[in-house]
Order: sequence, then structure tokens, then C-alpha cells
Amino acid sequence: MIQVRRLPLTLKANPKRRILKHLNFGSEERILPVKEYVAGLSADALKQEYDSVLALFKGRHPQLLDAFSKNSLQVLSGDNATSLSETARILMGAYFTHEYTIESAALFNPSIVPHPIQDQLSEGKTRFILSLRATGEGHISSIAFQEGYISKGGEISLTERPDYGDTGTINADNLTHSGSYSVQFDAASPLGSRVLFPFAPAECNGMEDARFVYFQEDVGTYLSTYTAYNGRAIHPCLIQTDNFLQFTITPLQGIAASDKGMAIFPEKIRGSYFMVGRQGGRHLTLMQSDNLHVWNQFQILQEPKRGWEMLQMGNCGSPIKTAEGWLLLTHAVGPMRRYVLSMTLLDLEDPSRVIGSLETPIMEPQEEEREGYVPNVLYTCGMMAVEGNILIPYAMSDSAIGFAMVSQKEILTALLSSKF
Repeated sequence: MIQVRRLPLTLKANPKRRILKHLNFGSEERILPVKEYVAGLSADALKQEYDSVLALFKGRHPQLLDAFSKNSLQVLSGDNATSLSETARILMGAYFTHEYTIESAALFNPSIVPHPIQDQLSEGKTRFILSLRATGEGHISSIAFQEGYISKGGEISLTERPDYGDTGTINADNLTHSGSYSVQFDAASPLGSRVLFPFAPAECNGMEDARFVYFQEDVGTYLSTYTAYNGRAIHPCLIQTDNFLQFTITPLQGIAASDKGMAIFPEKIRGSYFMVGRQGGRHLTLMQSDNLHVWNQFQILQEPKRGWEMLQMGNCGSPIKTAEGWLLLTHAVGPMRRYVLSMTLLDLEDPSRVIGSLETPIMEPQEEEREGYVPNVLYTCGMMAVEGNILIPYAMSDSAIGFAMVSQKEILTALLSSKF
């Protein structure tokens, strides 16, 4: 049996983590009385209410006044805006702003990549970035980030994430034409404060299960797929970033761009891009394209055969390149909708050829990991090679995140001797 070492560290949801959102009533009947109320305040009453709001909330959000100013423009225009004092405009914005706690319901399904900055570290230490699926009121999922370090011996430390979140500045010039937009964060904002929150109509009910990978060839950047959900339909989208400060988000196109859970290979193979997917909902599939944004070709890669994977199977993030082949972490679902993790090995030059697949799961939810937002689920969206080992951050029943280490050599030995 492959030895998996669970590390003594758990990352839990923080219900204090909050962002500022525009409070959109969508009706002039609801907005007009507030406009008239603020416009009719005396100078003393206006200052008193303004000071009261700032006393309550300024310490909770570094960019509070900027948010109030921005949101006041959502309800004020033309003469309405210019006739009011700055204090009145700020107060107006406060009425149409609210806090949203991004992970008050759950924090789960991490992916992991090496941090773009690896200097000033002690020998054998690696800095990494986790992407996290944060879920709040209304089951709306956003993408949050966590910075951490792992030593040569496998000790993990995580940087402290601030309670406030920063949703950046959005440029949506191409949203109507192509469905794409970009998000820019200030370099001074801590990585742990940055949040990609649903913006486009196709993702208004969630940005789910980001799978980040460092793409090492002509793109030379970090790529991630995620599932956009609008409350009725899903659609896969692509995130590109060089530095986790500016993100470009684009819907994927083509007949193969369907269903959930797509993961991009970290480099081209024979001049083509490859992704692992799950068209049809049950089988593991392999996708191929000459265009990173358009996917029309796919084939079944692996089908459920054993009881613990009979309901469905899929990937758990991008594969890792080894001398023996592409090492792919997978998930599988069996009786009682129980999610487990396994491994598959694919040929380096022809990833449609499965070399081996584990006969038993590599990880199953332990008793203390079974209870949570969605019980009996062990799931992840990525892994990372570290000094001959594989580091797997994983979600426990959609309620917390743990970390596990396993020997890469031990996994490959088992896969090469499997009877697939």
C-alpha cells in the first residue's frame, strides 16, 4: 500500500473575510427615497451620519471611501452628482454598498502552483500559491488565494490572510463582444486579500473549482480553468496571469468546451495543447487543440471499472511530468456519493495511452474528514512536485483544507506495475 502522510496543518474557512459589493436594488422606486433623504440633510446632520458610518466601517476596509465613491456613481448621474457635496456623495455610496463574507459557508477545492517569486528563501524551501474555492451567502463561489511555504523536510507554513478582501479593478471593454474581461490588483495588496469575484453574467452564481498550472512554453504564464455558473447552466472559462496581479478571463469555445473539471497540461505535446476533461459527466476524457481558447476534439481516456469509481471519475488538476510519463491525480465517486482520490499514468508522447491506474484509491476520507458542508468527500484541484515527493492540498467534505505528502517514486512504482 502506498504510504500517504497527512500533515498536521488545516486551513479553515474564516467567516470574517469580507469584501465590499454594490447593493443593487434595481428599481428607481427603491433608490429615489434615499437620494432625496441624503440631498435634504442639513450640513450638521450630513456630517454626523458620515462620521458615524466611517467610525463603524473604515477600520474594516482599507479602500472603503473608494468603494463608496464608485458605488455612488451607480445611482447618481449628471446634475445629481455635481450638485451634491463630496461628503453627500460618499454617504450616498454607503447606502448602496454592503459587506459580503466570501467564505462564510465553505472553503474548499484548492489548487497549488509554485509562486512566481522564489528568491530570498532558505535552501530547499519553496514558496507556493493556493487557489481556494470560497463560498458565501447564496452558495456563490469566488476564487481566493493563500501564500505558503514548504521546506525540504515537508513542513508547511501559511501566511496570514487579512480579514478584508480586495476585488481589484475590472476592465470589461470586451465583455459584450467576447465575454472576456480583466482584473487588475494593486501591487501593494497582499496576495491573500485578492479575490476573483463573479462579474460576468455567465458566472453570476459562482466561479467554481479553479485548476491553476504554470504553463512553461510559448505562453510562459499561469493558466487556470474554472466553471462559470449562472444559476442554470455551466460553462468552462480560462484565466491567464503572469504575476497574480493582473488576470485575463475568457470563456472557452468549441464543442468540447462542456461539462466541468478541465485541467490543462503544463506544456504542448507535438505542437498541440492538451487538457483532461469529462464530457458526458462520467468518463475521464482527453482534449486536444491548436488554439488555447477553442476546443473541439476529445476522446475517452479512462472509464470507471471498479466499484469505488463506478458513478463517475474526473481529474484533480493538471498532470505532473515525470520521466516515466504524465502523472495525473484523479477523483472517483462510488456508493453513497463518496469521493476518493487515485492516480493514473499517461504516456509522455501520446497522453491518450494509459500506462497504469491504481487498483485502490490513494486517499479516502478518514472518519474525522467525513463531516461537513458536503459529507464523505475528499477532493482537490491540484498537486505539486516537491523534492521527490508530491504535495496534495485537499478539501475535507467541502469544509476545510488539509495537506498530504506522498513519495513520487512509490506512486510511479505502483502505477508501472498495475494491471490496467
